[in-house]
Amino acid sequence: MITSATDFDLRPRNTFRIQCHARQWIEFSACDDIPAVASQLSVASGSTLIIGAGSDILFTLPEFPGTVAHSAIMTLDMTPLGNNTVRITAGSGITMDDLVERTCRAGLWGMENLSGIPGEVGASAVQNVGAYGCEAADLIESVTAFDTRLHRFVTLSGSDCRFAYRDSIFKHPDTKGRYIIALVTYLVSSAPSPRLDYGNLAAAFTDTSALTPSDVRRVVMATRDRKLPDPALTGSAGSYFTNPIVATGVYDDVVEKAHAMWGPDTEVPRYILPDGMVKIPAAWLIDRAGLKGVRSGGAGTWPTQPLVIANMSGDCTASDILTLERRISDTVFNLFGIRLGLEVEKAPAEPSL
Repeated sequence: MITSATDFDLRPRNTFRIQCHARQWIEFSACDDIPAVASQLSVASGSTLIIGAGSDILFTLPEFPGTVAHSAIMTLDMTPLGNNTVRITAGSGITMDDLVERTCRAGLWGMENLSGIPGEVGASAVQNVGAYGCEAADLIESVTAFDTRLHRFVTLSGSDCRFAYRDSIFKHPDTKGRYIIALVTYLVSSAPSPRLDYGNLAAAFTDTSALTPSDVRRVVMATRDRKLPDPALTGSAGSYFTNPIVATGVYDDVVEKAHAMWGPDTEVPRYILPDGMVKIPAAWLIDRAGLKGVRSGGAGTWPTQPLVIANMSGDCTASDILTLERRISDTVFNLFGIRLGLEVEKAPAEPSL
């Protein structure tokens, strides 16, 4: 079924809770609806945008000048394949954490480290969501989507999706907007396979012999609750910035700058990736730049996790958030020579302030 509305209130549809209205809103609940939706979007005036739960979007204007579409496809199939492998095919409109919880309750391994991430199944593929050493790309077998150029459904394998850190083919400039995701297929395991080598997960369990996915989920959720704002109380888009991935020489430059500013005992955290590149926690850079807990109007960095920009006042504006973003980006660049990338998508493109 397809439903539509004009002058649609988007505040409940974005986790920043920024006030914005869409000229046109379209929601579809079945795969068979998508060709008709694609036709409507192709002739719609103004910009077009397909969203999930709005957890990685900053609406930059009081009115979105065009059409916003949303998938409410809620189908779910779990099929054992043998060899302890289970294939899960989920509708793009399912809340991702609901799917994670369901797999954990079923005793299936693979998704538990992704517990608590806001958003929907379709966005898990677009954003290649990740946490605690796990990414959606580790689990996604394929994505079923409607190709608006070929005017037919296609199945993209995990390699076709060109997943990278918080990136996929669905975000690339040459293909962005081409695909309307209907279903995402994941492969998980019924055999115990905990991933505890990230953060404090391993330290939380003295005995892993009887560990369940739900046990890991509880620790992940508790850790997130300690560090991140409660989405029911404070609006945010989760991590606003991506962790910079740099060459070893760039990391060495950061270490040298840190030692010059704070002494030779200063440790700069890092994660060495398989290709030899180095990931530096953006939260550390922001914190060391003195920007933990700073405010700009109604927006502020979260006191226990400066990677998060939050709607601290409850009624902050996009301008508040953009001003704070620029302050953080410029300060970190001036101190360390690294320009932070963004996890958040701006819709439409950032206006002049």
